[in-house]
Amino acid sequence: MFFKGRIAAAVFARVAYTVLKLAGWKRKTFLANAKHVSSALNCIPDYDKLLKNLTRHAGELLFRFGMFKRLPAALSAYPCRVDGWNFDIAEGSAEVLDKMRGGGIFLTAHYGNYEAIGPWLCCLGIPLKASYIPVKPAWLNRILEGRIRAVDGYRYSVDARTPREFLRLLDEGKLFCLLADQDSRIPSATDGIFLGKPVCNNPLPEFLLKHRPETPVFVCWMEERGNATKVLHAVEIQRESVMESYNEWLGERIAQNPTLWYGFTHRRFMSKAPERYEVDGRK
Repeated sequence: MFFKGRIAAAVFARVAYTVLKLAGWKRKTFLANAKHVSSALNCIPDYDKLLKNLTRHAGELLFRFGMFKRLPAALSAYPCRVDGWNFDIAEGSAEVLDKMRGGGIFLTAHYGNYEAIGPWLCCLGIPLKASYIPVKPAWLNRILEGRIRAVDGYRYSVDARTPREFLRLLDEGKLFCLLADQDSRIPSATDGIFLGKPVCNNPLPEFLLKHRPETPVFVCWMEERGNATKVLHAVEIQRESVMESYNEWLGERIAQNPTLWYGFTHRRFMSKAPERYEVDGRK
């Protein structure tokens, strides 16, 4: 089964990459973003390499995701080996992950195989609740919520829609997760700087901290070393400047490997630089 999953994931990735490349999927949006922040990165990221990374991670999601749901619960059990891959906890991250078991705010991004962080945290006994906007079609959303974003029957995906629901999750001791690297187009969005450019930030983290000021805030990412080693990183960031700290953290990750940030295919700078996206004839 292990070899079948690995082969299926590799075949899917190659086919999906070919299809997306031929279709020019999100290429114009990618280039608009890449050129906009090229001075901060000292380069224009490679579109083809980003597609290869994206389709590889999608293949892992579809055909090898089960291994992330069978990882050890004890932090002392790492490093370990599951289904031919090595898993480890980064130096200094064990203490942060242990604190995350008490709940808080967890900010993440469309960086690397970000979906795999969810089940890994659940395996570690962290009470994760992640806010996702339902996707279409409905059958795909059912698969994501019922099979992908669930560990041993525990569904960590939530469609919380009001601030009161978010605060309730924090009061229950949950680790509330939010993808925070997208353009916020609501009136209460806050101003910020990301990769040297003005952006509109999601105001929710600052709202939550205003009402629950002692709540800890964390960021996590999964480092890939070679083809077979996954390392989980966790850091607590400042509450006083949460989005500024988050943008700095994500900017550092992107500078290290720009083709792992799939936010290049989103209109991250739309609110502040709408002219960037007129290249494809629409806003």
